[in-house]
Amino acid sequence: MTTDTGVVVVMNPGSGGGKVGRFQLVERTGRYGATVRMTGPGQRAAWLARQAVEDGAAMLGVAGGDGTVSAVAAVAADAGLPLVVIPAGTRNHFARDLGLDIGDPARALEALRDGEPARVDLGVVNSHAFVNNVSFGIYAEALLEPEYREAKARTLAAIAPRYLEGQQWVDASVDAPGERIEYPQVVLVSNNAYHLGTPRYLGRRFTLASGLLGAIVVKRPAGPPPPDLFARLRRDLRRHATTDSVETGIIAWAAAQVRLDGAAEHLPAGIDGEAATLRLPATCDIRPGALQLLLPRQRPGVPEPYPRGRHATA
Repeated sequence: MTTDTGVVVVMNPGSGGGKVGRFQLVERTGRYGATVRMTGPGQRAAWLARQAVEDGAAMLGVAGGDGTVSAVAAVAADAGLPLVVIPAGTRNHFARDLGLDIGDPARALEALRDGEPARVDLGVVNSHAFVNNVSFGIYAEALLEPEYREAKARTLAAIAPRYLEGQQWVDASVDAPGERIEYPQVVLVSNNAYHLGTPRYLGRRFTLASGLLGAIVVKRPAGPPPPDLFARLRRDLRRHATTDSVETGIIAWAAAQVRLDGAAEHLPAGIDGEAATLRLPATCDIRPGALQLLLPRQRPGVPEPYPRGRHATA
């Protein structure tokens, strides 16, 4: 059952090394009259959120990392309910781009009292929603390794050489502007485009309501990688990695749909940092304005308005 306020907040106590407990989020949430439902064995975030909707919740909240947030956001969007995001994960990419204070997740609870409404887009790949991105290639492969959660850097380091040397790739093709890329090394499709032009804001999204996906593809090299590969990658990213800047084979563009297809039946993927296996063809779409949010009125994480005209609309 829900409380009189009709607000149910799903929390993942294991996210961010235990931020739910460290910041006393259960107790603080209770002060707003909301009900807290904790994830655990057999109590996954999406299931808890759906149960809350069936019980008559008028609003959902979520405290956890990007994977937990993504699961509850998908339920909220389908139910047409507003969502309060509490950044209690490790990286909190979605919350960061919303401008939330990722250093103090409890500040996001202010939205439960006097939240500012906003609408943002939601990405979808096949039947899976994502708030950040879906990736194919090295990161997706690493997520499938059993030891990844305990040893992320070591797992990525073990997989990276096979990709950098062109010995491993994404077993699919993707259509980019003006060309078809066969067997790329990495494909990253994001819910709205990442800013690539300046180091200070590299990887930020200045809007989550453009109605377009962002796509970044790294082509498979024809020969051994140059010794300064990563320096070249960073340089190309600062140039926006367009088709006019392909020194390292990086191409970036924005589109309403990105599609991967090939002879393989399935493809490993990372969806908001969670391992998945997707059936080909894998079609990425965007649902403009599909997610209703309630945001705290004071959001210290909102970046300075750079570049001009591309400040976050959320």
